[in-house]
This record gives sequence, structure tokens and C-alpha cells, in this order.
Amino acid sequence: MSSIIIFVSFCSWSLAGVCGAEVKSVSVTEGDSVTLESALTEMKSNDLIMWRFGNNLLAKINRKDNKRETFNGPNGSFTDRLKLDSQTSSLTIKNSRISDSGLYNITTSSSNTLLNTFNLTVYAHLPAPVISNSSSVQYCSVVCSVVNVSAVSLSWYKGNSVLSSISVSDLSISLSLPLEIDCLDDSYSCVVKNPISNQTQHLDIQVCQFCEDCICCCGFAEAVIRLALAAVVGVATVAVLVYDVTSRRSDQRNRKQTSPSDSE
Repeated sequence: MSSIIIFVSFCSWSLAGVCGAEVKSVSVTEGDSVTLESALTEMKSNDLIMWRFGNNLLAKINRKDNKRETFNGPNGSFTDRLKLDSQTSSLTIKNSRISDSGLYNITTSSSNTLLNTFNLTVYAHLPAPVISNSSSVQYCSVVCSVVNVSAVSLSWYKGNSVLSSISVSDLSISLSLPLEIDCLDDSYSCVVKNPISNQTQHLDIQVCQFCEDCICCCGFAEAVIRLALAAVVGVATVAVLVYDVTSRRSDQRNRKQTSPSDSE
């Protein structure tokens, strides 16, 4: 189970009219279980402890007879998914859903304060981004896409550097992010992420094979071979030049040694 908890100072009439309550922001991925801690340090024998989701009673435990009850919540959305711990009074939500997002609080009959308040956000599972080529024949043009996402960012990376990025907040939509590549290698990747998870798709260099007129639009292996050949040609050229200069100097020395003045 993955979750993030952030503590925030909170005061509002909507939470039983109590100021100073501490709100804990909890994030979880859809389908995971999440436990909301009661924060009870001591309990009286006649305490009635209650959990609410907004104004809806979700669970209660009567310390007098240690009787526990859970309820189905609005429209029966929590049916068979709640577990109340008899020892700690903590509430566990199983198989979390997007609709579970919202405010939860726990109170006791022996105190006029909120014991704990949670702002739960349930994020959908992120789909893997899809990389495809675009219609351009003059550049290595690709586009990265994800469908049915919300509260995410979609980014192109080269290594660890961000090349471009786009984000969406609440709406469930599809995102596409194009990229034109000057010289293709295997360091490009597309990443979709929300506050608690991410999905990465690395660019397959075969995607740009259609771009035959692009000098730089070649596979990594081919680029290495070209560089190696260029290096070999360069070394050979230098070697020929050195040999030519050395040969000329040797010929000049031989001519001087066999000149007519020397023979007389």
C-alpha cells in the first residue's frame, strides 16, 4: 500500500464547529487499502467513538460493551469494505475507490474535540504512455499520449533533463505531447506521473526509421559505426601524411650524400 500523509492546521465550522483540528492529507492508489489512525491515547469505558465521511456515519464502537458497527455509507458505496479495529479504533478502507476521496473524521462522546481529521485522495492507476510517430517526413517527429487521466503531468525527457511538459488537474481527459528530435539516440523517454506514482515509456529508435531523409535520424548502433569509420579514416589520413613527409625528408638526405661536389 502506497500513501502520503501531510499535516495541515485547520479550522472550520463544517467540521463539528471545532477549531484547531489537525487535517492529515492522505494519498493512495485506487484498489489499495488505507488505514486512518484514530490517534486515541486513552479511552474511557463508556466512550462512543464514531467515524464519519463528510456528514455520513461510517463506523462506531461503544466501549461500554465493545460493540463495533460499520455502515454502508452514501449509496452503499462502502459495503463490505470497512474494518474497524477494536483495540485502536482505527478505520481501514479496503479496495479504495476514486469516490472515496474526501474528508473523514473521528470523534468521541467524552470529548467535544475532533480526534483526527483526514483528507483522503484516491488516485487512479496510471496507464503507460504510448509513443508513436507523426506524419512529418522531414524530422524525427514523435508524439507521446495517455488516455483517461486526471491530476497528472506528461513530460518528455532526454536523460534526466525535461524537454517539455504538460499537465491536467481534475478532468479525466486524454493528453498528447509532440516532440521533434534533431538527432535520435536511446536516451529519450516519456513520463506520466501524479503525486504518488509514475509510468515511463522509453523511445524505441525504430519509431523513426520512416524518416529516411534525416541525416541524424538513425539508430544508435549505426551512429556509432559511422563515428568509428570516420575515426579510422582520420587516423589513416594522418598516417599517410606522416609517411609522405618522412619519405621526402629521407630522399633529400640521400640526394645530398650523392651530390657531384661530394664525389670530387
